Amino acid sequence: MPDKKKPKKKGLKDSQLIIRIAGSDRDRFVALCEDLDTSAAREIRRFIREFLAAHDVAS
Repeated sequence: MPDKKKPKKKGLKDSQLIIRIAGSDRDRFVALCEDLDTSAAREIRRFIREFLAAHDVAS
């Protein structure tokens, strides 16, 4: 049987951005994301995409 390779996804997430925030802010943000059935990472990525678009930064 030939090996089936998964196609590479467009927009591969290959970098990290490390930030320092107050633990209480992080905990409140993560809890709110869970309440809204989303993830903190997804919301931060969405914020970055919208911020770049608002400031007309090319990808």
